[in-house]
Amino acid sequence: MHARIIRSFLVAAFALGLSGGPAVAEERTVVGTIVRLDPAGGELVVRDAAGASWSYKVDADAGIDLSGFRQGDRVKVSIGRATPLNMITAADRLRKGDRVEKAPY
Repeated sequence: MHARIIRSFLVAAFALGLSGGPAVAEERTVVGTIVRLDPAGGELVVRDAAGASWSYKVDADAGIDLSGFRQGDRVKVSIGRATPLNMITAADRLRKGDRVEKAPY
């Protein structure tokens, strides 16, 4: 019986070791209203339905043009790259492959 418990523990530890570290989230999207916008500086802040504010800084080579947006617009911001769950924050850089698009009400 003792050997079976140790074997089970070792199998579980080995399986966890194969996972490669922290869990990774797929693409994530925030839908909300623009509460602050600086198209020239490539910055925007979006407040979601729960009242959380999400700050974004657009990288120069991201291909995202903020000039068509206005404060008060409802938008959908999608981060296209996988991110470890412990790295998801309320302040992100928008890079190539990420999107900012108008969202219906």
